[in-house]
Amino acid sequence: MLTVVFGLLSVSADGADSVHFLPGEFHLDGPEARHRILVERFDGEIARGAVPDCEFLTDNPDIAEVREGMLVARGNGTTTVRASVDGSVVVTASITVTGADEQVDRSFRNDVQPVLAKLGCNSGACHGALAGKGGFRLSLRGYDPERDYFNMTQQHLGRRVDLHHPGMSLILTKPTVAVAHKGGRRMDLKSRDYRIIADWIAFGADGPSAADATVERLEILPDRVVLKDAEKQPLIVRAHYSDGRERDVTHWATFTSTREAVVSVDESGTAQVVGPGEGAVTAWFDSQIAISRVTVSFDQSISPEVYLHAARRNFIDELVLKQLLRLNLRPSARCSDEVFIRRAFLNTIGVLPTAQEVREFLLNGFPDRRDRLINSLLERPEFVDYWTYRWSDVLMINGNLLRQEPVRAYYQWIRGHVENNTPWDQFARQLVTSRGSSLEHGGTNFFALHQKPEDMAENVSQAFLGLSIGCARCHNHPLEKWTNDQYYAFANLFSRVQAKGWGGDPRNGDGFRTLVTVSTGELIQPRTGRPLLPSPLDGIPIALDDPRDRRDHLADWLVAPDNPYFSRSITNRVWRNFMGVGLVEEVDDMRVSNPASNEELLTALSDSLVAEGFDLKSLMRLILQSETYQRSSETLPENRGDVRHYSRWFPRRLMAEVLLDAVSQVTDVASSFTEIRFPGGNVEQTDYYPSGTSAIQLYDSAVDSYFLKTFGRNQRRITCECERSDEPSMVQVLHIANGMTLNEKLAASDNRITCWQQEMDDDGSLLDEMFLTALARFPEPKERQELLSLLRNTADEDQRMLLEDVLWGMFASREFLFNH
Repeated sequence: MLTVVFGLLSVSADGADSVHFLPGEFHLDGPEARHRILVERFDGEIARGAVPDCEFLTDNPDIAEVREGMLVARGNGTTTVRASVDGSVVVTASITVTGADEQVDRSFRNDVQPVLAKLGCNSGACHGALAGKGGFRLSLRGYDPERDYFNMTQQHLGRRVDLHHPGMSLILTKPTVAVAHKGGRRMDLKSRDYRIIADWIAFGADGPSAADATVERLEILPDRVVLKDAEKQPLIVRAHYSDGRERDVTHWATFTSTREAVVSVDESGTAQVVGPGEGAVTAWFDSQIAISRVTVSFDQSISPEVYLHAARRNFIDELVLKQLLRLNLRPSARCSDEVFIRRAFLNTIGVLPTAQEVREFLLNGFPDRRDRLINSLLERPEFVDYWTYRWSDVLMINGNLLRQEPVRAYYQWIRGHVENNTPWDQFARQLVTSRGSSLEHGGTNFFALHQKPEDMAENVSQAFLGLSIGCARCHNHPLEKWTNDQYYAFANLFSRVQAKGWGGDPRNGDGFRTLVTVSTGELIQPRTGRPLLPSPLDGIPIALDDPRDRRDHLADWLVAPDNPYFSRSITNRVWRNFMGVGLVEEVDDMRVSNPASNEELLTALSDSLVAEGFDLKSLMRLILQSETYQRSSETLPENRGDVRHYSRWFPRRLMAEVLLDAVSQVTDVASSFTEIRFPGGNVEQTDYYPSGTSAIQLYDSAVDSYFLKTFGRNQRRITCECERSDEPSMVQVLHIANGMTLNEKLAASDNRITCWQQEMDDDGSLLDEMFLTALARFPEPKERQELLSLLRNTADEDQRMLLEDVLWGMFASREFLFNH
């Protein structure tokens, strides 16, 4: 065993006040114990980068020596390692080595499999492919050690492993290209990896055992570091095993960068700064993931007074400003009242404020007028329409997947909970444990959409945890820690959910199912041919013979206050709705290897939601009241490079349904929704949506609308926010320029233009009303002057055409199409 205890020495260089050996102590077993040495500069508790040009020397190289940046055990005893720069010692560490005289013991699970994973042998592009390569198949990234061992040692008469002549084994001659190998050279004859596999074969090539230690936790050092432009940062990855051992596994870890524009990383685990911002490096080893967060400040001069005197309303502002200070980004000023009212209306209830509402707000002299507006919006009936629609996206209300009466029942079930402000944990519990008629208990339609246990499990995970676990259906998840066994244990919670027949007359679209749970039935794990104990992800399993509805056990775990996935997922969805960019992007991709842009803020927000009893309105109010939300979208020279850290409010195009309703509201011409389109292109008439129904009030995504399709509405075919698109396209431009939607509304004889012409006393009042209605602001002096001149020089019979052109210009403007 090798143990190192570091010493500290205060220094003052490059913003650091001390240097530390990393890690603090080492636990390495066997005669080949070794560990990467890293001396890191620190400013308080903040890592500031590795000490460059550091030289290492041990007092007794017979006990431990430094070889190529690694501390290597040579013999039992104690000694000291010293780190020096330009001949001056800056830090020392005590070393204790034991077990150096023990025999090497190679494990298939813990030694051979990591080598195969690092070399890429069991990757999807090589032998880890579904059909393998060249007749040799390994499980993807080694998720099935027993099968891999069989295929390696016994398949094809065991010719891949030669116990009598290890060096002749195909598992060694192929990757060293001593024998032709389509995968090319993967390792060298003199490498440590070659020696590990050769030793394993020489000592009998023992297989994986239930007694093998397993990795319980992966650690990366430093786990957070602040770097400067062009700096490099070596990383150390340590595995903590079930038998108490710790081992440096940096050599076998797989590294990726979450933001290549900020930091890249090579296969040895050395991070390289690319540009300013915050990113992260993820290390993967044995289905475990660890993350090192990297901060690179923007190279610009901003006085600390800027952050000290910046407005703060709640902890959101404190944590955002803390990060902006770290990144050296200047926060934009507060937005105007005109911008705020339009932004708050669109984000909270999905409609534009009326001209009268804008006037009253701008004339309101109360200092708390924004708070009053926020509180009123949260109680508006339009709030129910908007958020029912948003949750209908998540829960896939789609007339192509359900019959029309169940669609209506499902929608009304969600709407009732939004209207009653049901806490999110109660909402989720009632949905996940729902049973009974699909018409009387609308939440049961969630299980009509997902009828296999695997689909139920995947969609509950995606909708309420933001976790996509589908990859683990066939093998261990390649981007996350979920294993194939965890997947089937989770899915087995749904194996006893069944539905009884259809009722009613299907010809009238009123068929329904009755959801029940039965007392028998298991989901078989295909790899083993046996069922696994039903268990939530990272949760406590229940017995196979437990008579309870297994979904009750799932619900207890799902909505528990200490389940971080549940509260973080819904917090991130709500945050993105109001801020335009999620703390985690994509919004429903909450895996560990996709970290939040401000982890401290996401944790604080989700903790606050739990403390408020999962009251989503309390979370919304907190966000709306923050200075971060009320910040201007104006880009400053000192925050132009910010795309994720909320130094300003990020404009975004209105979602398709809100945009269509905004055009209808401004023109006062309702849209018509009378057709449902089915797969294959068949269109049927429907009377479910009477005249005056807004796009945000539609029950399902099967309603036919060229405008909504063009502007990227959520098709609700899968549980994923990726189904919605706000990307601009040429088709959208052409539809605004000459499409039927705008042209028909502008040309309607009874639209709002007619009303304005009849009711406005003068041209100035007419312009005010137009701008307030469409853009929630009065015209700028230059706009007023130019438009008044046009109106005065236009004949009465041509004035309407001019007003149509002005309104069309507003509809086509970025100011209308985007929420600022």
